[in-house]
Amino acid sequence: MMVPVQHDPATTRAAIRAFVRANHPDVGGDPEVFAAGLAELRCHRPRDRYDAPVVVVHRPRGIRGLLHRISARWARRHRPPRVR
Repeated sequence: MMVPVQHDPATTRAAIRAFVRANHPDVGGDPEVFAAGLAELRCHRPRDRYDAPVVVVHRPRGIRGLLHRISARWARRHRPPRVR
């Protein structure tokens, strides 16, 4: 059984930035090596950033919806302050 590898986005981003700082053509790096290395680092990034399930929220309409919105607004305006 193969265990999926957990990628830390901050670590991956830090590795890409460090590679760019060290090998960018503007700081004396080889353009071909830079393009190949950047492509290699980018292919290892996780692609599941926007793969979350879609959630449909049912909001009541008509009189029930109007009463719901009025009561929610009243509750927001009359709740205690968040400042201690």
